Amino acid sequence: MTATQNKSFQGSSPSLSPDIRLKDIIKTLPPSCFEKNQYKAWRAVLISITSVILGYWMIGNAPWFLLPFAWFFTGTALTGWFVIGHDCGHRSFSNRRWVNDLVGHFFFLPLIYPFHSWRLLHNHHHRHTNKLGIDNAWQPWQTQEYDQSGRFLQAVYQGLRGRLWWTASILHWAALHFNPNNRNISKVGDRNKVQLSVAVVVVFSLIFFPTLLFYTGVWGVVKFWLMPWLVYHFWMSTFTLVHHSAPTIQFSPTENWNEVQSQLLGTVHCSYPGWVEFLCHDINVHIPHHISVAIPSYNLSEAHRSLMDNWGAYLNTSKFSWRMMQQIIDYCHLYHPTQAYQSFNHYRFVSNK
Repeated sequence: MTATQNKSFQGSSPSLSPDIRLKDIIKTLPPSCFEKNQYKAWRAVLISITSVILGYWMIGNAPWFLLPFAWFFTGTALTGWFVIGHDCGHRSFSNRRWVNDLVGHFFFLPLIYPFHSWRLLHNHHHRHTNKLGIDNAWQPWQTQEYDQSGRFLQAVYQGLRGRLWWTASILHWAALHFNPNNRNISKVGDRNKVQLSVAVVVVFSLIFFPTLLFYTGVWGVVKFWLMPWLVYHFWMSTFTLVHHSAPTIQFSPTENWNEVQSQLLGTVHCSYPGWVEFLCHDINVHIPHHISVAIPSYNLSEAHRSLMDNWGAYLNTSKFSWRMMQQIIDYCHLYHPTQAYQSFNHYRFVSNK
């Protein structure tokens, strides 16, 4: 990897003392970062509902040539709905569990996401961030895993880590979140909760989609639901990939895994255009979220400023651009034990020597 390829990412170059624990970093954060503010929480709800209503009004009234802009705005606003559900899943929206569960289910419904399934699997990701073979986010394949898969699966993986990265969230959604017997969901009570959430989504779908089809036709389903939903998955794919992918971010086997290295140095803060940050409730202020999931989304910026003041030399930061995305999707492909990543082209070149 050359210096030119790395220039979109800054930070995480100094080594961190192995004696540092996550609790030591948490102690440097202002206590106000962990305070739940019901005014701010429900203000985000109001912003998201108003934005989506505006988006659907635009879709319903815009001339055909403005529909892509209306779809993109509405899909981004729906990503804000996910962020509210995301806070509910981490119990940082409300002190009352039933409120978190009720609000989380409501905001996940248009996205066809089973709330408890996502909540449990996402918490697994936080407990095992960047742990090779354990983290259930989109970690890179090891070379032996890549070699042992057939050409079809290799082609699919190449697309998901390359130019078709924006579809990866759809596969992740479909493959993981409708199975109550997922190996990462072990408790009977949790499996029952997953079944409940799946049932809620199924009932909603059986009412919503036939109704939309009846009143608007096939084009209406595409126009009012599918296209904004695809934009939502574009952002989910992009956010998740950028949050955990940089040319220097390493995944570690269980025996070598270090919590601080993974949560502080192994995640990325990326700045997006202001309107995206506003509609998505600062979800891309990501490093403090991995330091503690108890920080509500509206306090992430304050926590990030504190981390920059105290730990800034160790943080991976970037600014969203297509050049940055090109660096990730052209290079961050397969796991390498010392270089973090190697590209498909480089691996094929080395293998053919």
